[in-house]
Amino acid sequence: MRFRTVLAAALLATALGAAPAAAETAVTFELPTPSGPHAIGERDVHLVDQARNRELMISVWYPTRPGAGPKARYLPAKAAPYFDQGAAPALGLPTGKIDWAAVETHARANAPVQGRWPVVVYSPGWASLRALGSATAEDLASRGYIVVTIDHTGEAPFVVFPDGRVVFSQGSKDLVAGMRTRVADVRFALDQLPGIPGLGQSMDLSRVGAIGHSFGGDTAAEVSTVDSRVDAAADLDGWLAYDVDGKQLTRAGAEGVSRPVLLMGSSGSTSDGQARSHRTSPAWKSLWEHTSSPKQEITLATAMHYSYTDVQWFLPKLAQRVPVDPKVQQTRIGTIDPRASIAVQRSAIAGFFGRYVS
Repeated sequence: MRFRTVLAAALLATALGAAPAAAETAVTFELPTPSGPHAIGERDVHLVDQARNRELMISVWYPTRPGAGPKARYLPAKAAPYFDQGAAPALGLPTGKIDWAAVETHARANAPVQGRWPVVVYSPGWASLRALGSATAEDLASRGYIVVTIDHTGEAPFVVFPDGRVVFSQGSKDLVAGMRTRVADVRFALDQLPGIPGLGQSMDLSRVGAIGHSFGGDTAAEVSTVDSRVDAAADLDGWLAYDVDGKQLTRAGAEGVSRPVLLMGSSGSTSDGQARSHRTSPAWKSLWEHTSSPKQEITLATAMHYSYTDVQWFLPKLAQRVPVDPKVQQTRIGTIDPRASIAVQRSAIAGFFGRYVS
C-alpha cells in the first residue's frame, strides 16, 4: 500500500463501519503556538454546489482582535469518535485514551475578522481531513492571511455538516477522478468566498495561494495550472503522480506549472527511503524541468510523510501521556525534532507566500 494511504485507509475503515467509542480519559494536547503577530479567528462554513449536486465543509482561519470569544475546537464533537477509532491505531495510539473533542485550537470561534488579507487555500492528503492542516493554517493566519481548509466530501473519511449529518467516504481509489473532483472543489470554493457573510469582503482574491499535504499538495499544484487566480502553489510531500513509481504523472508533474512553486519533501515518501527531491523522484524532476517560473525545493531528510501535518507535533506530545508504538511513530514522523521540523516549514511556507502572494 502506498505510504500516504496508510492513515487514510484506517480512517476509511472506521468511517465504513467501525463503532465509535468515547475517550475514557481527558488526555488532550495543544497545537504549536502561531508565530505571527495577529490573534486568529476560525469559522466553519457549509458550501453547496448546486451545479454538481455537491456539498463541502470548509474552515476559514483569519486575523482577529485578541480575546474575541471562546476557542474553536480541533474537531467537531460528532467527528471525534470516528477520528479516535480510525486515526489513533494508524498513528500507534491506543483508542479511547485521547479526548479529541476537547482539543482546542488557538483560534477564536466565529470571531470578527480584522482587515483585508490575501487568501491561501489548503487541501489535505488523499482520504484525509482538513483538521490535520490546522497548525499550518493557524500560523499563516497569524501572519496576515485568510486560510481556507477544505474537506473533499465523498473522499474524506467523514464530513460533519451543520445539521448533524455525517457523510462518509465512498471508498473510491480512482485518484485521477479524485483529482478532477478536488480541483473543481477548490475552484468552487474560490468562487464562493466573496459571498461568505462577515468574511468575504475581507478576502483579497487578487492575491491567492494554494497549499496542501501529499495528494493535497498535488492538488494545489494542479489548480495552479488551470486557475489564473492562483498566484503560487506549495506541495508538501506530494507525489505529483497517481502511482508510486511515478510513471503516471499529474498534469503539473508532466507539464510543469506556470506559477511559482514550492516543493517540500521527506524520506517517508519514496519506496526506497530516499529523501524526495527533483533528483530522486521522476515526477518532481519532470515538474522541475518543465517549470520556468520560480521554484524552490526543501527536503527534510530525517522527517517522514506525516511530518507535514499536525501529527508531527501532537504524536510526540501524546507519547508522553499514553502508550505509543515507537516503530509506528518513527514511520509516521521520523526522527526529526518536531520544533525544528515545524520551524523550517513555517519559515519556508511563510517566506514563499510572502514573496509571491502577499
